Amino acid sequence: MYNLQQDYSKYTQEDLLVWKLLFQRQKVLLQNMASKEFFKGLDEMNFSEDKIADFNYVNQVLAKTTGWQIEVVPGLIPDKDFFELLADKKFPSSTWLRKLENLDYLEEPDMFHDCFAHMPLLTEQFFVDYLQALSKIALKHIDDALAIELIGRIYWFTVEFGLIKEKEGIRIYGAGILSSSGESIFCLSDKANRQPFDIKTIMGKHYYKDHFQDRYYVINSYKDLFDAIPEIDKLIENAVARIPHEKNIYATPLDFNL
Repeated sequence: MYNLQQDYSKYTQEDLLVWKLLFQRQKVLLQNMASKEFFKGLDEMNFSEDKIADFNYVNQVLAKTTGWQIEVVPGLIPDKDFFELLADKKFPSSTWLRKLENLDYLEEPDMFHDCFAHMPLLTEQFFVDYLQALSKIALKHIDDALAIELIGRIYWFTVEFGLIKEKEGIRIYGAGILSSSGESIFCLSDKANRQPFDIKTIMGKHYYKDHFQDRYYVINSYKDLFDAIPEIDKLIENAVARIPHEKNIYATPLDFNL
């Protein structure tokens, strides 16, 4: 789609240092916080603090596990391009890394976020099947702002900020949390508002890009995500049919019982 490649020769000493510092910090921090499937995928990818992720190797791993591939993109891309890639089993990733002065916060996702936080779970079959199916629903309604907003909420509270209940306790799988040291600590603390996974509730709430989330939704397994696809499809269809497009979806929760 974009015909871009990762040029490994262009990485600088600062890039190597940024990767190393972020990798060291997050891997140590997440030892008893992240999902076991995340760590399994991290090991399969052979990611390490001393070597920036190599997409050629990542694609070899994905080809053997779930059949997905990494598609290099310049940065944030249009919704249609994003969902078309996911529907085609291709995960979009940038190849640039943040600067040292932006080590703790970056508004636009960089390569560390895409690689460290997203790619390990691309080895989990139910998770990628969910990603693909959700994207196909989005493409059916790609020109409808309401539908895309609702799907964006689902994506945000699952793929980016989701939690999972494992035998050892609540664990993190959302990439937006996994790449943030502050939110990794906060989301599992007593201060965080954790709720059972519920599609209707998620679709009726806003999310935040500039501070920690005011709630997190907990799944029991990655299969829960894929099993929710029929409900998501139905609720999106109902919402588009019932809710006037001029309704301010950013100001009030949506009512699916209209």
